Amino acid sequence: MLGSAKITTTIPSTNIKRAREFFEGKLGLKVVDESENGISFQAGGGTTLYAYKRGPGKADHTLASFEVPDLEAKVDEMSKNGIVFEQYDFPGLKTNEKGIATMEDEGEKAAWFKDPDGNILALGEKI
Repeated sequence: MLGSAKITTTIPSTNIKRAREFFEGKLGLKVVDESENGISFQAGGGTTLYAYKRGPGKADHTLASFEVPDLEAKVDEMSKNGIVFEQYDFPGLKTNEKGIATMEDEGEKAAWFKDPDGNILALGEKI
């Protein structure tokens, strides 16, 4: 039914100007549409991310994951640009000193970071 439909990730923000500075300036996404209530950003593969204005509140789970070909290189690049990667130590999930977890059972490596509103975003690489 929806297998061929494009998908847009929607992320809440308490400050649209700050969201734009983060997604455009820190992550390098291109603004494709903007209103007083939200901003649409272009991401890879025809996908988009929409940040909309809302009151305080945040999700405590990953809201969006960017698939990258070389996770370690991207973590290094983004760290130099001021992005701080999360450190996790849960049963079955432990990050290294750079914030990268290898999940061999799932065939993936991942690293998590937060936007200015505390929403959790991720980078992922298939292994």
